Amino acid sequence: MEIFSLKNKIAIVTGALGLIGKEHCNALSEAGANVIVADIDEDKSKEFASTLETESIGMRFDVTDPENLNKAKEEILAKFGKIDVLVNNAAINDMFESPKAATEQSKFENYPLEMWQKSVDVNLTGVFLCSQIFGYEMAKRKSGSIINVASTYGITAPNQSLYIDKEGNQSFYKPPAYSATKGAVIMFTRYLAAYWGKDKVRVNTLSPGGVENNQDEFFVEKYSEKTPLNRMAQPTDYKGALIYLASDASNYMTGANLIVDGGWTCW
Repeated sequence: MEIFSLKNKIAIVTGALGLIGKEHCNALSEAGANVIVADIDEDKSKEFASTLETESIGMRFDVTDPENLNKAKEEILAKFGKIDVLVNNAAINDMFESPKAATEQSKFENYPLEMWQKSVDVNLTGVFLCSQIFGYEMAKRKSGSIINVASTYGITAPNQSLYIDKEGNQSFYKPPAYSATKGAVIMFTRYLAAYWGKDKVRVNTLSPGGVENNQDEFFVEKYSEKTPLNRMAQPTDYKGALIYLASDASNYMTGANLIVDGGWTCW
């Protein structure tokens, strides 16, 4: 199993305090990596880092701010001397003030420009900046793995019927920015894989399916019915795929999109 080991590797996870971000950190640490728990809340990032098995640190990352990211890079290099793995996990899933606001504002015709722009800034520009700043360090060392977290909604269009409740009301529309940015992340992965292949930096996408997280019962039932494995994912379901992409087990894999969705996209 040595091929899956990340012992003595230094791994950055952005959006590390999110639902699957924490499990990404757990997986990397369990495989032996020292993890930089990177999120907007520095105190909570440090608190979570202290729970990991390996020597790990929490840091404040604003993935839209090059100055903040460059400062973080210098601190990481000063402490660990290198960067081996970058997991671009930070992303926005639109939140609305109330159920009524969600129904109206999430309609494509009404979707606010500021929400579109914020998603582009975090979900896409954030991946670009982190890859540019941290990935370049990998390219200089001729070694590294970048994992860009996308979504099945970057591959297939959202099924808006999932959000129709048992009374026949459309409770919500999956907004356009999420799909557009996640689809762009998949293409950006291919660009970087081709660009940095000569520098031995592998760049792959991990596309998760929907994760169960206290959604309405009708949504969980509908989603599960449309999934061959007949359930939504648990946050831990992506740990194995992440370690595969981060480790030498995927040494000849770059520019790929690893879809882990319970079969959602197979029919």
